Amino acid sequence: MGNKTNGLLALLGLGALAYWKYKKSTPEQQQAVKDKINSAKDNLNKWGNDIKNKANEVASQVQDKVEETKAKVQDSNF
Repeated sequence: MGNKTNGLLALLGLGALAYWKYKKSTPEQQQAVKDKINSAKDNLNKWGNDIKNKANEVASQVQDKVEETKAKVQDSNF
């Protein structure tokens, strides 16, 4: 339990330090940080959408194979 507490305290400390440095930075530096965050968010969204599209594509292929197999089974029964 001590490791979790220490880790959370360390994370909180880093967050506080980052916030303090951000507030003390110039407006140009603050804008650069905002741009990096927005860029990272856009990349993460793009990555998520790519994964979602790939998963939908695979699911569609599996569904097609299932339908194809069902048709073969029905044809072989008659």
